[in-house]
Amino acid sequence: MSKQINIALIGNPNTGKTSVFNALTGLNQKVGNYPGITVEKKEGICKLPRGVKAHIIDLPGTYSLNASSLDENVVIELLLNKNDKDFPDVAVVVCDVENIKRNLLLFTQIKDLQIPTILVINMADRMDYKGISLDINYLEEHLNTKIALISTRKKQGISELKDLIANYKDLSIEPCLNASEIDKDYFNNLQKTFPNQLLYKLWLVITQDVNFGKTDRNTIDAVADFKTKTKTDLKRLQQKETIKRYQFINNVLKEGQTIDLNTAKDLRIKLDRILTHKVWGYVIFGLILLTIFQAIYDWSSVPMDFIDSSFASLSEWTKNVMPTGTLTNLISEGIIPGIGGIVIFIPQIAFLFLFISVLEESGYMSRVVFLMDRVMRRFGLSGKSVVPLISGTACAIPAIMATRNIESWKERLITILVTPFTTCSARLPVYLIIIALVIPEGRFLGLSFQALTLMLLYLIGFGAAVGSAWILNKILKIKSKTFFVVEMPNYKLPLFKNVAITVLEKTKSFVFGAGKIILAISIVLWFLASYGPGENFNNAETIVTEQYANQNLTDTELEQHVDSYKLEHSYIGITGRAIEPAIRPLGYDWKIGIALISSFAAREVFVGTLATIYNVGSDEEETIKNRMAGEVNPILGGPLFNFASGISLLLFYAFAMQCMSTLAIVKRETNSWKWPAWQLIVMTAFAYVVALIAYQLLK
Repeated sequence: MSKQINIALIGNPNTGKTSVFNALTGLNQKVGNYPGITVEKKEGICKLPRGVKAHIIDLPGTYSLNASSLDENVVIELLLNKNDKDFPDVAVVVCDVENIKRNLLLFTQIKDLQIPTILVINMADRMDYKGISLDINYLEEHLNTKIALISTRKKQGISELKDLIANYKDLSIEPCLNASEIDKDYFNNLQKTFPNQLLYKLWLVITQDVNFGKTDRNTIDAVADFKTKTKTDLKRLQQKETIKRYQFINNVLKEGQTIDLNTAKDLRIKLDRILTHKVWGYVIFGLILLTIFQAIYDWSSVPMDFIDSSFASLSEWTKNVMPTGTLTNLISEGIIPGIGGIVIFIPQIAFLFLFISVLEESGYMSRVVFLMDRVMRRFGLSGKSVVPLISGTACAIPAIMATRNIESWKERLITILVTPFTTCSARLPVYLIIIALVIPEGRFLGLSFQALTLMLLYLIGFGAAVGSAWILNKILKIKSKTFFVVEMPNYKLPLFKNVAITVLEKTKSFVFGAGKIILAISIVLWFLASYGPGENFNNAETIVTEQYANQNLTDTELEQHVDSYKLEHSYIGITGRAIEPAIRPLGYDWKIGIALISSFAAREVFVGTLATIYNVGSDEEETIKNRMAGEVNPILGGPLFNFASGISLLLFYAFAMQCMSTLAIVKRETNSWKWPAWQLIVMTAFAYVVALIAYQLLK
């Protein structure tokens, strides 16, 4: 059997590269980061004819090899480094059938690196609709490549693409054109100085400030009798190179492509006029958000109730079936309730990712980015900051990574610092359980009060982000002249397979990422809640029995008092009591305090922590929601989770920096502990003050 071959999937943004990747790999893929860099990469395995396996790496979208951002730089450095384990045996360049001219610039550059290259022309099903016809034989001959004309939507051309990949050794590695003609003397001198190096690689090293092997810009400068040009001269040469490539592309497409404008049918302009309208655009976006949040509640209520009762039953069943002892208590009171505290939110999180994926796949999300740019400019943010702020609704960590395409360091820094205000999916479990406890059921104009509250929290988070950005803009005195450019892809019906894979991967990543932390914390919390120092804990049963001797309590009631006394005098109870004076003005008791501290590991741990604490020593088959609803305020009496304390908690989590992973990423992206330290101090203090004011006003 042949060795596994490496495939680099390369292309401009919005060419359907992800669809091609999914069509080739299906569910046989994983997401990670490039070594030493927080830029996300997707990898997958594809089975080719004759039993050959292909390792496919989906590189970040780039318009050319003239990189302007860090994620684009990843593409260049991989294509230059033959010693990299992911260096491609074959490059698959994906084009959009409606934008072939622009997409071919990148293709001609990669051909100059003498890597076997296949040109994939995607969205072939739109050719008739757009009046496009292609002479594939002519294009293959003049581009020195093989072309796969495919439609991922109609599942056409994928097998032909796999055949081309399997036979990659038959591909020509000759460049499409001689780009060195833009300055023959300069490039001849460069080639003579480094006769054993590929000329275009040397050019990329000089212009992009990257390196391959032992060759970098300083090495080239240090060579006797040869000095590279000034930056201005290099920029001018890059422009000449781009012009020459487009001249070649235009000449090829004159014969190889025909567009009949009379048959092209396009509703895009009409839709854009409505969806990006300065008034109706915002109204439509608001209605879409309301619909999403309402659906999250309505569609997920049945599976959530089932999961909640199932975990309560499982915990009780474990106690009854397994022999009495420490291990049984750990499993039934620690692990099962802790994991149940996060699994219950899978339906709502899956629906959230479903809607986000549909909006992205349909092309609407780019319109939202364009629409919101009008708002962002007033607050000193780059239009490109909208992408991290919107993607922050999934998770702040990849959202902060996404700031790498912002050229201005100050604008990027502000975006990094304010992105954690955006409501991420980790906050969702906290919001949902508290809203269910304190917001009454009822509807306004067909929308439930609970869905409206959830949307309001999202808007508050976004408002805090742009408001703090405005303040930072004034403090840091940003004077930026960067321009906002966003591509408007064509509208299209989302591919079910792409949406399904996205929802599955994102939900799995969320659950397993949070699950590891929750499992570890649940075990630690169970231990701290099940054991305690001194006589009070060890003699709890005797003390409580004497205390309630004159009251005719049933065995169950007496047992509940014993469990409560033990919990209060356990290690976790003592710790909670120590911090209770600081959080009591916010309407919280010591149990909520423990949940606040433990949720610094990850926000969603809050619910799992309370599930573990409330379940310790309990024999009743009862859900976490019912236990929280039954908690009594020890000072004021009445429910602990009432409207005042609930709103206080919601606002605290809306503004607090309750995620150590986000702080770690901020440190890595800013290369300093100063900014994450300020982030933690300012956000936590602000959250405390807002929560304090809310509780004191509402109680």
